[in-house]
Amino acid sequence: MNINWKQDPKLKNMNPQKLAMLTEFAKRVEKAPKNQLLPTLLSLNAEASQKGIHFSDEETELLVSIMSSGMSPAERQQIETLRMLSRNLSRRK
Repeated sequence: MNINWKQDPKLKNMNPQKLAMLTEFAKRVEKAPKNQLLPTLLSLNAEASQKGIHFSDEETELLVSIMSSGMSPAERQQIETLRMLSRNLSRRK
């Protein structure tokens, strides 16, 4: 797994709880089969919500980059398509 995400300057001011969750997420992604990445992301979101933690768009962007770091270009395109659909659906609320 690419650990360059740990050097992201956005992490300097991140809430320590979020940073801990992000680190745990990266560990899960490293161990999870590719077909389980989306459920892994969804479980992180559910855990965060239960704790009253919400990730900003920038933080979500970082989560997705961690998740897709070991993917092929085709798999990354699928993730990008899902993200676009998700954004469009959230705008309709």
